[in-house]
Amino acid sequence: MIIKCFGIAKDITESKDIVINDQHPESVAELRSFLRDSYPSFNKIPEYMVAVNMEYAPDDQLISENDVIAIIPPVSGG
Repeated sequence: MIIKCFGIAKDITESKDIVINDQHPESVAELRSFLRDSYPSFNKIPEYMVAVNMEYAPDDQLISENDVIAIIPPVSGG
């Protein structure tokens, strides 16, 4: 499974992609838990969206090994 990282998520993971070869998270909620456990700085981001196959996904959405996953952090600007 490949997870695309953007913005501060890319800074936290120090990579634009996270590759999970072992047991992958089966839902968006499990993915969030994996990110918090693997990269504790994710706990400092108040909110971020997860996209599955280019559509925003709720926490209860199931994900498969072949899905395209993206972490989209909050955006600010003026």
